[in-house]
Amino acid sequence: MKVNTVELVISAVKPEQYPAEPLAEFALAGRSNVGKSSFINKMINRKALARTSSKPGKTQTLNFYKIEEQLYFVDVPGYGFAKVSKKEREAWGKMIETYFTSREQLDAVLLIVDLRHPPTKDDVMMYDFLKHYDLPCIVIATKADKIPKGKWQKHLKVTKETLNLEKGDEVILFSAETGEGKEKIWGALNKFR
Repeated sequence: MKVNTVELVISAVKPEQYPAEPLAEFALAGRSNVGKSSFINKMINRKALARTSSKPGKTQTLNFYKIEEQLYFVDVPGYGFAKVSKKEREAWGKMIETYFTSREQLDAVLLIVDLRHPPTKDDVMMYDFLKHYDLPCIVIATKADKIPKGKWQKHLKVTKETLNLEKGDEVILFSAETGEGKEKIWGALNKFR
């Protein structure tokens, strides 16, 4: 998909703030600092629309990015390590769960994991949560540029086995540096629209 127009429409914390338009939505889930913002920026050909940070826990709201007046990427707060209070993390959890379980426009969740390491317990819990609620899921294994190409299949196998991937769910290799996987991801998203 060629992306010309993108805007951050709203940073929401409750359902009444969600955009009212009936456009397809794709949520981005992943642990803190896995590269969700870098993923968004690469997918939409922008250097810094989604703010990146080396500090975990930067995203604290549901950020709705409207792309080409056709769909939304919804960046949700990262799970796992983040320098915030337990109470704040619980509030994020409720906010994300409400969005995932009640949003009709949500077409699929992009679960972003780090290809360099086996998925964490939190990644497995998120995948299981999505399967429990019967939410379509595409696993994006990012940071592919940090691993020699010859080892990609080995790392993909570990990712699939650790998540206990269900039949029909796919893992797409991605690199925010090189753009590896970008077209394949747009192709996967188009199947939902």
